Amino acid sequence: MKRALLTLLCLLPSMAAAEQVGEVGVDWVGNDIEIEAVADPKVKGVTCHIAYFDRGMFDRLSKGNWFEDPSNASIACRQTGPIEIGDIDRDKDGEDVFRTSRSIILKSLRVKRIYDEKNQTLIYLAHAAELTDGSAKLAISTVPLYGTEVTWLDE
Repeated sequence: MKRALLTLLCLLPSMAAAEQVGEVGVDWVGNDIEIEAVADPKVKGVTCHIAYFDRGMFDRLSKGNWFEDPSNASIACRQTGPIEIGDIDRDKDGEDVFRTSRSIILKSLRVKRIYDEKNQTLIYLAHAAELTDGSAKLAISTVPLYGTEVTWLDE
């Protein structure tokens, strides 16, 4: 519940809100794997499920790094209804769909959507973003549009 509230407070108005759909305890000290569903706000009919590690209080106290969670994440995006695509960014760097803080100020977990027009595919990239250091922690999921009836709302 705390994670969901923090997520809502950290979101920008144009980004999707996450809904917690699962929580799996992984040890006796309170560390959990959180699973959230994120509906793409500009692509109706696509939902991404993101899983990430949430450190428990005992783990935070014993390791001394109280205000930071790991940046690792897993993502799976699927068509969950009829696809209606709004005004999406078609540049190669795409646009943020979702962001949540992984520390007090310096680190976040982001989901970015990139449209691969040639292959008619929506690409969703989950990655860590840090103010001072880049990160190789990433995961990718694709939603193919080929053979799917797609409504483009901006055309």
